[in-house]
Amino acid sequence: MKLALVTAFPPSKVTLNEYAYYLVKAFRKHNEIKELILLTDASEEEVNMHLDINGCKVTVKPCWSFNSYYNVQSVLRAIRQTVPDGVLFNLQFMKFGDKKIPAALGLLLPGICKLMGIPSVVLLHNIMEQVDLDQAGFTANKLLQKAYGFIGTNLTRVLLKADFVALTISKYVSILEEKYNADNVGLIPHGTFELPAEPNYELPDGPMKVMTFGKFGTYKKVEMLIEAVEHLRKNVKADIEILIAGTDNPNVKGYLDTMKEKYAHVKQLRFTGYVAEEDVPALFEESAVVVFPYTSTTGSSGVLHQAGSYGKAVIMPDLGDLGILSREEGYKAHFFEPNNIEDLATALYKVLANPQYRVEMGKANYKAATALPMSTIADRYVDVFKQIIEQKESKKAKTLISI
Repeated sequence: MKLALVTAFPPSKVTLNEYAYYLVKAFRKHNEIKELILLTDASEEEVNMHLDINGCKVTVKPCWSFNSYYNVQSVLRAIRQTVPDGVLFNLQFMKFGDKKIPAALGLLLPGICKLMGIPSVVLLHNIMEQVDLDQAGFTANKLLQKAYGFIGTNLTRVLLKADFVALTISKYVSILEEKYNADNVGLIPHGTFELPAEPNYELPDGPMKVMTFGKFGTYKKVEMLIEAVEHLRKNVKADIEILIAGTDNPNVKGYLDTMKEKYAHVKQLRFTGYVAEEDVPALFEESAVVVFPYTSTTGSSGVLHQAGSYGKAVIMPDLGDLGILSREEGYKAHFFEPNNIEDLATALYKVLANPQYRVEMGKANYKAATALPMSTIADRYVDVFKQIIEQKESKKAKTLISI
């Protein structure tokens, strides 16, 4: 099979680039994929293909740009030039831009591919019905939220023109089936990026590192974590280092710089900035606990799967998609009341002061992570494409017979 993947890919900073990196590693090892075509966003730097494995042939074609009005033409041109057997789109609604028209135009591509007779599958990481537009940094205006909801509904209908739409959470599947009468949707879980050997769960000498990881400023608020640790320090003598790993959410540029200035007085507070893929393992391995200081959620969590793969305890609010995901996939989390700094401080104390509990959580999360490796996820996508191709060939054969 010659498979094309429309996605952002490192060194790109566009959303879902990390997910694509690990999905590509799995596809390269799949014995039924003979060539992988990466239809990536244009970047001044070369695509990072240091995947440390041998695998199928990979062709990289940078053919689209964030916020470009011409992505449909350029991506379709690349597809015609490479002639893949199928195209997988690694998407969320703002994948092609944070401006309304370029973002919407890019989402036309899966349906157009289907019209061209090319099997098209969409991996949709979130759905508009489950996004809190205020918390996610889109708008707090109620009228505009209704407008966004209307636009989101119609864009979902556009995406459902693909041959198949894969969702990472079962609730998403139910919503699309019930609201849109969709019969071409199904669950394919997020999967776990890396599966290192089971850790020994011991922490390095020095301060206990409390880490949060992601793109911050909208529904991911680092001040909640910083203030919870400060609250804990006032009540308990503890050697704790706070690690803020990641960058600003594109919708809130300058957020982390503001936080650095606001909390310049806080001791043992480190902002790592962007974390390259090769530096991710050490970051997780050195951390005592991974915290999710979220005020809402917008889909599946790559960070949760990463934390599990490194056998880490996690602390999170029991919010919507995040709570559903952790329970569905068998992760063990210590929950705290959303937006409650004191409750988060209490959760931190219970995990950090009890090594046995921390290790118990880490072991459960490692077990959950190993249940869904990316190789299994790649198998499911290949099976979907094979089924679509067989159906198209069968339909073509029946048409020829009838003629």
